[in-house]
Amino acid sequence: MKFADLGLSEELLKSVAEAGYDEPTPIQAQAIPSVLMMKDIIGIAQTGTGKTASFVLPMIDILAHGRSRARMPRSLILEPTRELAAQVAENFEKYGKNHNLSMALLIGGVSMGDQIKALEKGVDVLIATPGRLMDLFDRGRILMSGCELLVIDEADRMLDMGFIPDIESICSKLPATRQTMLFSATMPPPIKKLSDQFLNNPKYIEVSRPATANTSIDQSLIEVAPKAKRKLIVDLLDNEGVETAIIFCNRKTEVRDLCESLRKDGFDAGQIHGDMDQSSRLAELDRFKSGEINILCASDVAARGLDIKGVSHVINYDIPWHPDDYIHRIGRTGRAGATGVAITFITRSDAEHVESIEKLTGMKIPLRKERPAKAGAKPAAKPAPATTDEAKAKPAKARAPRKDEASERPQQEDRPKKPARSTKTRDEKPPVVRDDNDIDDGWNGPMPSFLDAKLNR
Repeated sequence: MKFADLGLSEELLKSVAEAGYDEPTPIQAQAIPSVLMMKDIIGIAQTGTGKTASFVLPMIDILAHGRSRARMPRSLILEPTRELAAQVAENFEKYGKNHNLSMALLIGGVSMGDQIKALEKGVDVLIATPGRLMDLFDRGRILMSGCELLVIDEADRMLDMGFIPDIESICSKLPATRQTMLFSATMPPPIKKLSDQFLNNPKYIEVSRPATANTSIDQSLIEVAPKAKRKLIVDLLDNEGVETAIIFCNRKTEVRDLCESLRKDGFDAGQIHGDMDQSSRLAELDRFKSGEINILCASDVAARGLDIKGVSHVINYDIPWHPDDYIHRIGRTGRAGATGVAITFITRSDAEHVESIEKLTGMKIPLRKERPAKAGAKPAAKPAPATTDEAKAKPAKARAPRKDEASERPQQEDRPKKPARSTKTRDEKPPVVRDDNDIDDGWNGPMPSFLDAKLNR
């Protein structure tokens, strides 16, 4: 099947072709015709399946006819995090360049004044996180009565982050006669209840088992004492042929500390977490995508939806608290048919978490017996001579040796791609600004009652 078979306009097909796509993914092939027929949709698809385009493309054609009015968006897309919202906005810009549609992005961590100005002009597409949207609605800066189309993306992530009450409130403010699409990687009971309440006779589309790990990803576990994690991560980055890696931590403080530690050890490392303002988070992502840095320490704010090509490794410095997050974390590698490596550090107290992940994925994750070779250690055996073709492929470049170990370490050739560790350190740190209006990572469970009461006084 081709995109031309799905009923999209010629202008849109031209944009898709210019973006380098010809054949739709399974979720796109099934969802796009139904969306164009104005049906409500429930889409169950794991990360990396192309679901964003499955609602962005038909929305562009649907909204091509009509006119926007001040403070009354014609459509609304709800995303759990700023990064996902920004990525959807990029998709609209890429595919909608041959259409005259206006768009606004409502996210925390950036100036509210510019967002209000965009709303005053009128927008066809409003992409928002629940916190900022509710804030502007309560200020009387936005009206929901003209919204004809609603998309609730990453619904299970919304559930984890405690946004379901906000979504219920937002839905109650929208017109009853609207088209609604809900996309999620899993379908837990609260999401099923939400869909039953706000969707009208939806078409159910499931392109894969609700929680399936990508089979092109080589997964493994390494048991380690908590205090030995820092040393192990250095050995891994030095000796595992790491080209680019995302290292996930459960806590934002751990992300900051680990990034600073890796920089001091000479790695080109960056960080992304919920306490950074939006401009700093996007700047770090751009540095990672461009190759300026090749190690990104992250909280679960980067676990879903971010499409970063060429990530060779995902390392779970902490095993995720929720098994669903394991699927989404390791989904940052092995994308678009490529292979990837996912390594998870576990301690003796993590047995229950491992069991939950293996039960969800339906597979046994192998425990690695061997450890990464210590930096500078001699190989156990001399490798066989390389063939002519093999000799052309250069091995991975190791970090630059420190003065006290230069005499002990064997010399290695440079490899074409950037090594895990740089020969210089980086002392600069992105500014840290807490945005209490848009909680998007850290603890993913329900808000403790005592804290909830405190925040809402």
